[in-house]
Amino acid sequence: MHEMTIVSGVLKIAEDQARAAEATVINSIELEVGQLAGIELDSLHFCFGVACKNTMAAGAELVVHSIAGKGYCSECAKEVLVGIQMGVCPECEKAILEISQGRELRVLRINVD
Repeated sequence: MHEMTIVSGVLKIAEDQARAAEATVINSIELEVGQLAGIELDSLHFCFGVACKNTMAAGAELVVHSIAGKGYCSECAKEVLVGIQMGVCPECEKAILEISQGRELRVLRINVD
């Protein structure tokens, strides 16, 4: 379950930033997660709840903003939405797509007191 590793990294970033701001509590963490990032959101939320116990983020809310997967097809010169990482264009069914969006994973915002 790589979601626990991801959550551990996110908590480290959030706690480092909270300490730098001389905060003592993390109220919420907002993430951008691409639909093609290979992250199971239910597992991410579960791991977040477990990992936050006894930390500055105990009781914090995890807010996830989903980023749609997009790819560019050089064959039909279109940018198309893709739900999985694939090599076939859903428009022309011939070209190999270059994924342009949807693999993101970034901390967007941290709310602290």
